[in-house]
Amino acid sequence: MSSSDPYLLPEEALEEKFLASTGPGGQNVNKVATACQLRCDVFKLGLAPPVYERLKSLAGSRMTSAGEIIITARSYRTQEANREDARARLAELIAKAHVRPVKRIKTKASRAAKAKRVDKKVQRGAVKQARAKPRID
Repeated sequence: MSSSDPYLLPEEALEEKFLASTGPGGQNVNKVATACQLRCDVFKLGLAPPVYERLKSLAGSRMTSAGEIIITARSYRTQEANREDARARLAELIAKAHVRPVKRIKTKASRAAKAKRVDKKVQRGAVKQARAKPRID
């Protein structure tokens, strides 16, 4: 699964709550609960242990000690738009956790590359030596 594929969220793992929002909306902000707080029980997703660990690190402070991820969306003026935004962000986070990091392969400099580096170092030292004040002995 790549990070671009949308992850399908099971409904039984989700819980939504709508709160009074801040931001754009004028007087509407004071009257209507448009912000969406989405809670997802990670244990109900049935993730593999390495995926769970990656999700835990990606979620950071958004994950509670009880294993719930809390995402609050309040960018839009409507409940529906904020609800979609929260679900999309959660799905993206879970999809990112499914991507296994590429293991780094250690490389070693060739003997020729090492020799070239030493030669350049000697050459640079000679240039600096030539800059120095002449010693009077």
